[in-house]
Amino acid sequence: MPSAIELATLGHRIRHHRLEMGLTLDELGAKVGVAGSQLSLIENGKREPKLSLLQAIAQATDTAVTDLISGEPPNRRAALEIELEKAQTSPVFRQLGIPAVRVSKSMSDETIEAVLGLHQELHRREREAIATPEEARRANTEQRLRMREKNNYLPDIEKLAEKQLKLAGHVSGALSHRSVSLMAEQLGFELIYVSDLPESTRSITDIENGRIYLPPSSIPGGHGLRSMALQAMAHRLLGHKPPTDYADFMRQRLEINYYAACCLMPETAATAFLQQAKKDRNLAVEDFRDAFGVTHEAAGLRLTNLATTHLDIQLHFLRVDGSGAISRVYENDGLPLPEDVTGSVEGQIVCRKFSARTAFEQTNRTIEHYQYTDTPAGTFWCSTQTGSSKDGDFSITVGVPFDDAKYFRGRETQARAVSTCPDESCCRRANPDLTTRWQGKAWPSARVHTHIFSPLPRGAFPGVDDSEVYEFLDRHNG
Repeated sequence: MPSAIELATLGHRIRHHRLEMGLTLDELGAKVGVAGSQLSLIENGKREPKLSLLQAIAQATDTAVTDLISGEPPNRRAALEIELEKAQTSPVFRQLGIPAVRVSKSMSDETIEAVLGLHQELHRREREAIATPEEARRANTEQRLRMREKNNYLPDIEKLAEKQLKLAGHVSGALSHRSVSLMAEQLGFELIYVSDLPESTRSITDIENGRIYLPPSSIPGGHGLRSMALQAMAHRLLGHKPPTDYADFMRQRLEINYYAACCLMPETAATAFLQQAKKDRNLAVEDFRDAFGVTHEAAGLRLTNLATTHLDIQLHFLRVDGSGAISRVYENDGLPLPEDVTGSVEGQIVCRKFSARTAFEQTNRTIEHYQYTDTPAGTFWCSTQTGSSKDGDFSITVGVPFDDAKYFRGRETQARAVSTCPDESCCRRANPDLTTRWQGKAWPSARVHTHIFSPLPRGAFPGVDDSEVYEFLDRHNG
């Protein structure tokens, strides 16, 4: 059965062709053998015509049935009326209990557009209201599980990156800023470095004038500007539209980050490097990092894209802050991770016995820390590198099940720990003497993780102050 919108579109197309022929409802009714009042119901989307009647109407208006049943509105006015009808039948509007606006012939297009604008704002506010931390955690969890099913590998984006690199003439080695500029030029964009980007943005793409604005200096790690430029290009290459909800926003962020990683560490070259290292039993994140001139975190994440598909190795990746909270995670090797009731891992505190935590205790943090950890799910070998940022200390861990440790440098380590988490006696519960000494005699004030208060997406550009962006573009375009 056709939907109300499909019937409305059909009605508008019949009315359009009737008026094109200069016929009244009664005159067309006389030609097709029905009353004008019956045709009025059809034109107003209130009744579905039989095929025989559609054929008669098509013949009387000198058109084809296929043209009458096309899903496209016949003109701009019809499109506005159909869009308004759609908006007024939405649950968001209907729950307000406000009567729908009746469109008359005398109502101007501008009036309909104004009412539609109010509906769009209503829907925007509704989306903003439901973009809660709970929704963010749910969307993030769903995305993590989807990527685990795909082994964190997106072949279409891999191929797209290789194609763009080839067009720019990049052959091997670290991707240069010059090559990134050439890739932008191929898309009709110029890279411009400015010092007055709005605080809420990492880059701004001026679509009208073909410019990508970036900050003047690289973020720590040496590959920041290249990565940001590639992410901006990815939005265009992947055909992204303003996200409709938080899950869509998360998907887009993942895809642009993935594309940038594919360009900085191309699949063909990166896979050849890793396969040789596996053959030599000398896999190491630090070597992978140095070969392509990226950060340790970027190299670790890129390894998760390629290891299962090309090396037949399952693995895990963790970024953990100084307090032990997980900020980024991927696993397809069964590593037991802490979860909340929604299944979310981000923000949870990782076991104190894990390499991601014990690495902070090392006196020499400039080298990787290797460790075997016995868990309820088996034994895992891990390599952890620590670092610092403006937000404090963090650790980057890449690990594999015991049987695959034989391919990695550092497998000979004697460091070993036993974790029984999520059993609270593992590392969550103080020993009995301390509990007896202090229980009921101390009142700690908890530090709330900043991600709980992070602004969630809103409007056309989530997390971005639109007014600042438009003022910026106005400054740079005279």
